[in-house]
Amino acid sequence: MQSNSISIRIKNRLLQLSSPLVMGILNVTPDSFYAESRTDTTDAIINRAQTILEEGGTIIDIGGYSTRPFAMEVCEKEELDRLSLALAIIRERFPDAIISVDTYRANIADYVIRNFEVDIINDVSGGTLDRHMDEVIAFHQVPYILMHMKGTPQTMQQFTNYKNLFHEVSLFFTKRIQELSELGVNDIIIDPGFGFAKTTKQNFDLLRHLSQFTLFEKPILVGLSRKSMLFKTLNTDPSHSLPATIAANTIALMSGASILRVHDVKEAVQTIKTYENTFANPTITDQ
Repeated sequence: MQSNSISIRIKNRLLQLSSPLVMGILNVTPDSFYAESRTDTTDAIINRAQTILEEGGTIIDIGGYSTRPFAMEVCEKEELDRLSLALAIIRERFPDAIISVDTYRANIADYVIRNFEVDIINDVSGGTLDRHMDEVIAFHQVPYILMHMKGTPQTMQQFTNYKNLFHEVSLFFTKRIQELSELGVNDIIIDPGFGFAKTTKQNFDLLRHLSQFTLFEKPILVGLSRKSMLFKTLNTDPSHSLPATIAANTIALMSGASILRVHDVKEAVQTIKTYENTFANPTITDQ
């Protein structure tokens, strides 16, 4: 388990992660790998955000650029237009919601923080695709999700050769955390990047050894929801992989995960509560 003292600063308050949190996915993209997660109208955006919050999600993660393997590249203007639509709607309807934006572009990160008071930046490239991202995060002092990936969403599956997967991912985190720390960035969340420049076997190896990343003493985010590592090994598809997602998330929680990034918020919240009732709060009495 992670230390109970782990927290991140959201504006002027500390968000404690002594109890794992759920980040609900809201995609304003037409090509995300899980079709039911796509929202592109005002009503759909409101309904999705409301569902995430009502079902117990703490963070809404908004993406305007699908980063699934071999996804179509999206220009900066198109990504920003999609994000701005969703952010304007959510900030008006749910002003106190904690919002994360999923982008690797520094200009977009800067814009959404300035104009929509976005709370967290979720960078699938870990700063490797836009080196100005570090400056933006340091300037605004917002929490930063540092994910491991090699290449781009279009090329990443060409870069799955590792001599030692855990060692290389750990070196990446060590280097990047040091670089960010030197700029005064301390609210860092690490994400091993399941499905990004990793084979199915490598993804399961990473999950098996996830607990070793607790050595960084940073919150660990896992994005396992309905991913191909799960549904392909079961000969099914994303729409039928919720049970596998629950199982994988349970393993992640037992290995020290602090944040579950999911499509199915209610089920993730129940998974966390069941995990905590078993391991973190074993004094439950019969009702």
